[in-house]
Amino acid sequence: MSYTAAAVPPAPPTIPGLIDAHCHLDYAPMADDLEATFAGGRAAGVVQYLHIGCTPESMARAVDLAAAHEPVFTSIGVHPHEARLLDATVLQKLGTLAEHPKVLAIGETGLDFHYNRSSREEQLQALAAQVELARRRDLPIVLHVREAHDDAIRVIREAGPATRPGMVHCFTGDPEDARRWLDEGFYLSFSGIATFKKTQPIRDALRICPRDRILLETDAPFLAPEPIRGAKNQPANVAFTCVRLAQELGLAPEALASQTAENTRTLLRMPPPPA
Repeated sequence: MSYTAAAVPPAPPTIPGLIDAHCHLDYAPMADDLEATFAGGRAAGVVQYLHIGCTPESMARAVDLAAAHEPVFTSIGVHPHEARLLDATVLQKLGTLAEHPKVLAIGETGLDFHYNRSSREEQLQALAAQVELARRRDLPIVLHVREAHDDAIRVIREAGPATRPGMVHCFTGDPEDARRWLDEGFYLSFSGIATFKKTQPIRDALRICPRDRILLETDAPFLAPEPIRGAKNQPANVAFTCVRLAQELGLAPEALASQTAENTRTLLRMPPPPA
């Protein structure tokens, strides 16, 4: 059963060497007590984090947060919901901030044709501009794609080849969507959604994904996995996702943790944690 507010949530298991490849540490409850967040992460085996700064206001704060905490790195960009705000000034600011050594990717950017909080044309323009910046900086792109795989792939193809294309964060497509992104050189990042009972198509996509292209994430504070679905998410809970997806793949959780951590470091050129 999923966690409800009336129940005591179970503690995540401990799986050494995990990386949370996409989280929002500046949101509550993490931002309320970052040291407690990191302590919880350590207890679950999380050793590194990719924090996402995805609005014009949060990009600089994301760089500062990563600079202040050794296990934290960042990706910065403008979310498709905020695409209407990406003008020349914001794009220049993004390019300048991207020079910081702890900025490992551009995004999350992408297309969200479910909510359309920015117009589709604004989203397409913002995505293309950020992909072009990522190409110039030789950085991977972190994509948010909802009900827009065809258009997102078209924008990526129009940008031309890249040595490190990027990741589709919180992948929620089916095996055919997965194959198309894999053909473009992308990694697929799986969140707590992949643990839900009714999301077998996502797990089917996981099963056809090469082991060296799989990432694990929480998208905390969103998308808490089973068995705590409905709770505010935390990076430590990537351990629950690791256990469920390792089961799907017939792997030991420790093996999946090690493989996905290696994959994350390869894609992002993230240094290993101190011994």
